[in-house]
Amino acid sequence: MSAPRLKIAIQKSGRLTDASTDLLVRCGLKFSRGKDQLIGYGDNMPLDLLFVRDDDIPDLVEEDVCDLGLVGLNVLEEKRLALAARGHDPQLRILRSLDFGRCRLAIALPEGTAWEDPSSLAGRRIATTYPFTLKRWLGEQGVNAEIVTLSGAVEIAPRLGRADAICDLVSTGSTLIANRLYEVATVMDSHAVLVQTPVGLPDAKATWVDRMLLRIDGVQQVRESKYIMLHAPRSALPAIRLLLPGSESPTIIPLEGHPDRVAVHAVCRENVFWETLEQLKAAGASALLVLPVEKMLA
Repeated sequence: MSAPRLKIAIQKSGRLTDASTDLLVRCGLKFSRGKDQLIGYGDNMPLDLLFVRDDDIPDLVEEDVCDLGLVGLNVLEEKRLALAARGHDPQLRILRSLDFGRCRLAIALPEGTAWEDPSSLAGRRIATTYPFTLKRWLGEQGVNAEIVTLSGAVEIAPRLGRADAICDLVSTGSTLIANRLYEVATVMDSHAVLVQTPVGLPDAKATWVDRMLLRIDGVQQVRESKYIMLHAPRSALPAIRLLLPGSESPTIIPLEGHPDRVAVHAVCRENVFWETLEQLKAAGASALLVLPVEKMLA
């Protein structure tokens, strides 16, 4: 009898697709997927990927069609509020917050439209694809406004005369600028999350979930981490330790034949910029070497 296989739902096309598959590959997954196929089969793990619309992921996991899902917090929260409005209490578990897909759901107005605070939206029409999240935010602000629900192309709604403002996802802000809009308020911050079905998993699946979580933690820890090696006088160690970005306790190794000098090895959990290396050199460091960290388990 074959072992039960984990099913993970991920976005089939969009801003989270590449980052989601990259995370799983970095966790060791090898999978095969034919062109335009909606299922990727794990070759070296009992794990299959289902490529679906992002707003279908919470439902597929909630209904136990999939065991896990990688989805934006914005999508998850909108679905949760929509289900709650229909009297259903969603039981999805967020297992991990992930370090990609960062964006924000924001209010934006056409250029030239006055803004003081959220009360400026009173009586206005706001176009969005996130009506439940926007409704909650307006209620928290004590603002009564009309919500215009659209399925897409929210940013052009003011130019079409369909709305006075928009509530949409913003990453760089370039789309707003292109449509002569400016951001005035953040409704919620978002990033990717890993969610699990509320239905209990058999032991074989639960074991693989635990292994995947351990690997995800390892991948996220080293995403910006670098391994630094350098030589320095012992007297410069206090200053050098302060300059190592995000480092814990570096390894100090005496240099043979140089009692007053040491080698310093450290894992820095933040990116290392040229300015950092210049500061380390000015503090007395030499023979500086920076290497990427591929994997790390605590």
